[in-house]
Amino acid sequence: MRDTISAPALARSPVERRHDELLGRAVELASVFAERAPRTEDLRRLPPESERDLHESGLYRMLQPQAVGGAELGYESLITIGAALAAGCASTAWNLTNLASHHWMLAMFPPAAQDRVWNEDRDALIASSFVFPAARVAKAPGGYVLSGRWPFSSGVDVCGWNMLAGIVREDGAAPDHRVFLLPRTDYRILDTWQVTGLKGTGSNDVVCEEVFVPEEMTVSVAHLKGGGTPGAERHPAPLYRLPVFALFPAILSGVGLGNGEGALTDHVASTRMRAARYSGARLAELQSVQIHIGSAATRLSHARRMMLAICQEAMRDAARGHVPDPVTKFAYRRDLAFATGLTTQAVDEINGAGGAQALYLSGSAQRRFRDAHAISAHIAFSTDVANAAFGRLALGMEADNPAV
Repeated sequence: MRDTISAPALARSPVERRHDELLGRAVELASVFAERAPRTEDLRRLPPESERDLHESGLYRMLQPQAVGGAELGYESLITIGAALAAGCASTAWNLTNLASHHWMLAMFPPAAQDRVWNEDRDALIASSFVFPAARVAKAPGGYVLSGRWPFSSGVDVCGWNMLAGIVREDGAAPDHRVFLLPRTDYRILDTWQVTGLKGTGSNDVVCEEVFVPEEMTVSVAHLKGGGTPGAERHPAPLYRLPVFALFPAILSGVGLGNGEGALTDHVASTRMRAARYSGARLAELQSVQIHIGSAATRLSHARRMMLAICQEAMRDAARGHVPDPVTKFAYRRDLAFATGLTTQAVDEINGAGGAQALYLSGSAQRRFRDAHAISAHIAFSTDVANAAFGRLALGMEADNPAV
């Protein structure tokens, strides 16, 4: 359930029309994914039919450049479309926005990397793990030798490629934070995803040992901070000039939003029909019930507005060729963490208002509660980390996250 504001019909741009079309598909699929959610949790990954639906709908390619057949939507589509799907199943939406964002990032890689992936299969899925300290990297002629074990590689089982992060350290040079693009044959998947929330994302560990990665299959984080990238000549649109890790939380925050909006919609629908078992009072007539609904809806409304405003501001800046300063970038991360926290608070309030009914495994309330807290456990949504990082800059200190 979310607030809606009516507005006069206006002429829609091609991008807006493509967005509305894909958003409509996401809304239609949300109820299908909701029905599959218990099986998704049992499998600990998306069912094959859900993967097929995401491919056939075009949703995986919502941020892929039009030059290779993608929709090339605005960055805010991660919020709007991610939330629409998460209203049905947070695990499905989590994998969608994760994997869709990697098409966006690939457009920033050197053209040789883009050609190797998209010339073979424009629908190719790319997983990731951006845990930079997990790698051991050594320079080699023409590239790098990479080893390590990376956690939380969501959707990895169905992906043909993986973006793995590492730090290149050389004597006399500053550390080079870099993303390495590996084919499926170069890494192993470890079945580690035994968890309580976001159970269907299949966010397993991956391992590689002494793998050679050519230079052209890598990109330095220094080239992902906004503005020009190695892929800019081929894909000059503002979408591909955004600062990647400054806006990274927006890839996932819409999932928390949609999960909360779905929880509120379900709660309102069930509460309209329920009566208290002991008193027989109609729950919808109790002021305390009405207050909880209003309070949760307020949190979700503010979260949605904040998430969208950040994405839209970043797109406007990219369109005019402006790269945000470090304070603005860390403010993005601070505010996205706060907004996602609001969605968790909303789910907590809804869950508490649901009483004992929310305990039953046969209902969706307990799943939404577990998923909300799994989402908020992501380091990108730690308000302590985000607030401290912003506070360092405000106090004149150097940033402690060199990727931003």
